[in-house]
Amino acid sequence: MTEHLRAYNSLWQVRSDSWCRLEEAADRLTRPTTEGALKAKCINTCQELLTRLSALEPYWAYPGSPQFARVQRLFAAGSYDKFAQALVQINRALTTESYRSGDVENAGADDLDMFPSDPRQLAEHQPATQRDRPYFEVLVVEKMTEDQERALRNEVRKWRRPDDEFVYELVVVSSGDEALIAARLNVNLQAVVIRRRFSHQSTRDLSALAEFVDTGVSHELADHQSPEERAQILAVSLAKLRPELDLYLMTEIEVEDIAGRLGQYFRRVFHAREGMLELHLSILQGVAARYRTPFFSALKQYSHRPTGVFHALPISQGKSIVNSHWIRDMVGFYGLDVFMAETSATCGGLDSLLEPTGPLRESQQLAAEAYGSRHTYFVTNGTSTANKIVTQALVAPGDIVLLDRNCHQSHHYGMMLAGANVVYLEAYPLNDYSMYGAVPLREIKSKLLGLKRAGKLDRVKMMSLTNCTFDGIVYDVERVMEECLAIKGDLVFLWDEAWFAFARFHPVYRTRTAMASARALRERLADPDYKQRFEEQLAAGPAGDDDLLDRRLIPDPALARVRVYATQSTHKTLTALRQGSMIHVFDQDFDQKVAEPFHEAYMAHTSTSPNYQILASLDLGRRQVALEGVELVQRQIENAMQLRDAIDNHPLLSKYMRCLRTSDLIPEDFRPSAIAQPLRSGLRNMMAAWDQDEFVLDPSRITLFIGPTGYDGDTFKRQQLMDRYGIQINKTSRNSVLFMTNIGTTRSSVAFLVEVLVNIARELDQNISEMSLGEREHFAQAVYRLTEMSLPLPDFSGFHPAFLDHGGSEATPEGDVRRAFYLSYDDTNCEYLMGEQILERLDAGADIVSATYVTPYPPGFPVLVPGQVFSREILQFMRDLDTPEIHGYLPNFGYRVYTEKAIETVSASIGLATHNGHRPAGSTDGPAPQKPPKKKPSKRAGADGDGNVPEVGQDELIGRQYPGDAVGTAI
Repeated sequence: MTEHLRAYNSLWQVRSDSWCRLEEAADRLTRPTTEGALKAKCINTCQELLTRLSALEPYWAYPGSPQFARVQRLFAAGSYDKFAQALVQINRALTTESYRSGDVENAGADDLDMFPSDPRQLAEHQPATQRDRPYFEVLVVEKMTEDQERALRNEVRKWRRPDDEFVYELVVVSSGDEALIAARLNVNLQAVVIRRRFSHQSTRDLSALAEFVDTGVSHELADHQSPEERAQILAVSLAKLRPELDLYLMTEIEVEDIAGRLGQYFRRVFHAREGMLELHLSILQGVAARYRTPFFSALKQYSHRPTGVFHALPISQGKSIVNSHWIRDMVGFYGLDVFMAETSATCGGLDSLLEPTGPLRESQQLAAEAYGSRHTYFVTNGTSTANKIVTQALVAPGDIVLLDRNCHQSHHYGMMLAGANVVYLEAYPLNDYSMYGAVPLREIKSKLLGLKRAGKLDRVKMMSLTNCTFDGIVYDVERVMEECLAIKGDLVFLWDEAWFAFARFHPVYRTRTAMASARALRERLADPDYKQRFEEQLAAGPAGDDDLLDRRLIPDPALARVRVYATQSTHKTLTALRQGSMIHVFDQDFDQKVAEPFHEAYMAHTSTSPNYQILASLDLGRRQVALEGVELVQRQIENAMQLRDAIDNHPLLSKYMRCLRTSDLIPEDFRPSAIAQPLRSGLRNMMAAWDQDEFVLDPSRITLFIGPTGYDGDTFKRQQLMDRYGIQINKTSRNSVLFMTNIGTTRSSVAFLVEVLVNIARELDQNISEMSLGEREHFAQAVYRLTEMSLPLPDFSGFHPAFLDHGGSEATPEGDVRRAFYLSYDDTNCEYLMGEQILERLDAGADIVSATYVTPYPPGFPVLVPGQVFSREILQFMRDLDTPEIHGYLPNFGYRVYTEKAIETVSASIGLATHNGHRPAGSTDGPAPQKPPKKKPSKRAGADGDGNVPEVGQDELIGRQYPGDAVGTAI
């Protein structure tokens, strides 16, 4: 059984599949035609499945120990008809989730709709029934007899009232190790009650669940005799595993003293003889606290009030629609409630996004609790804006920022707006797949140490990295921050987790999220043992930079400040309307140093008329993950693993495509665990890799290598997946496509994708068999280019000296992107050159400088930024990339670059006459390319309503936008 479970990272699917297979085997067993060897085979199958389920069922309330024991007795007695009937009822209740009515002993399904999740039924307003009440389960940790357990269940059921908002059932385990197993496996759990009498280790055989047994906690529990100490150890372990669970302690002695000592680990502490009913009410209240959606509830209540609108928004409460003769179909499509909730009011029970004091503020506080931050802010126009808000709040003109070059373009624009001097960090290349990985810690440390040698460390303000990358590469966030703080103790970290919001709600993922890592690092710095480790490091004596690059650094706990920000696109991976995002803050200095500038930046980038529907969806999305996030993310991972197996184990699909492994996307230098496929070798190996390796791979993302098909990634996406089958994906590379499962992915959608891929492979296989010799040769060449010819990825070529800071004791790579960007606002400073013309000038020794961002899709990151010099490697990459969509490049005119005169003017303003030994830029003569006709630059600063920019000089424009800019004034 252990080998069978090794393919799973959670057990919800193997449990479900086992019940289904058991029902099928029992049905075959009862058929009159099943005799002899076939009957013996069915009996053996049933026995194996019952044995497998006997290891799993103690951790769920349904079907529960009494019903499961009855099923086993029926089978053992040979009552196969009754055995099969019982299985039909149980499996139907599990499949349709009818057991959630709260009556787990009598959960039937004969009257249930076979399609309970039909989205068309969700809009129908039906009266609430008992079955509509949300259901959850409560774990009780105490040694009990069967009679005591039955009496406790009956007592809990007697406390139920018709007006209870929720209904729950109990799961009882007798030991600490089983409590942790239950918390990991049972996603229905919302609370845990720890009583004094529990053992440290189960007397049951747990070998089948060895992947999920925490022996370290078991040994720690065995070493402590005091029941209260053992309860504390178990509570800390449960909180680390499932921080959303409400923990309660019941004891018989010194309850007042224990509450004072252990209260921080539990929601409440009760006296065992007096507090049973109060415990019941507290359990319901604890879940209700997470169920609350203050802003959504306020908006829903507002929509039911009659109002008179005498200001903005004619669509408010649908008034401009319901009375229309021509657009009434909007109501039929969207539903009336959407428009009833439309308002621009900030009073009457609602709130202001810019100055929240009521339900919106409460919603953001609840989000902070759910995501483990100190502050959380809602953003209604995407993480692009969230990134700009954080950057503007923290970075002032002239500050140095370390930035992942392959990050989202919003970071690049944010740096430009803030006036940052940017040091671009290089990720390791994956030339075979035309994509970048992540930025090695050694690269980050080398840049910081270089700035320190140059005497510029005091100007270094922030570092921004993408966690996880589009392709699923995840950083060791805590280690990166820890070692960087050893060099720069007050460095601020911005982690772009646009595609990683779901990670908070899985115990393995969570350890590599920004907020969890910030909290863990803060606790570590406060630990006296950590201070001793730092002092031992000091005693070892000073070390050179080479040694510092190789050594794991420890920051000074007295000087290091944990200052961490995370931006998340909630709408991308969790439930929220499009553009719904969040900013999470864990900054020790926020209130003292950042609160005011953050407020100003938030005001600068946030609409005064935010979409309340987006805000309400963020509130509801938070409720969802606070109560069922663990279940949703586990299913997401399971679906991804099933998709991997279905592709790689299919004889035809594996001929033309394969899922890239961790070892394909992360070089072994960054994987000290040396586990090539941690996703497929069991939970324990996955945990080991996530604990040790510098980089790990997100299991929910599947990069499919399609080189053997002869299709490039963009063609495969558009012509095959999208146009023919309507399958939507975001990311492609030269020879791969990326599939991302999410909390909305179903097993049916995975099956559909597999079916589509098989159809594509079957057609391809047939086409190849019918090709002529010439066609076959052409196909072979296409496959060779995509599989054998790697496309070297260019490094950042550097900023032109005109945009560098020439102070300090040695040259450093930071560039002034704002100066480089706004120089192009005067068209006379720019010209257009084709790639061949640029190569000619490079051969003549000239520096050609980009005047804009050049971003090909794919791969989707800027290959050139304003102020960057062209290189032959970049031009070769752009030629070989063969992608139809390149932002910042005009096919008929080429690249927009700075003229020699513009570069000479800027260089003269900072005292540069030549360029690093080269002749002045543009010293060679060449034909002037035809310039394209000017278009209305509607996105430019200062544009009027028609997109026209007033005629102003370069001095005036730059001076007006950024007062005091010396270079702008000189120009």
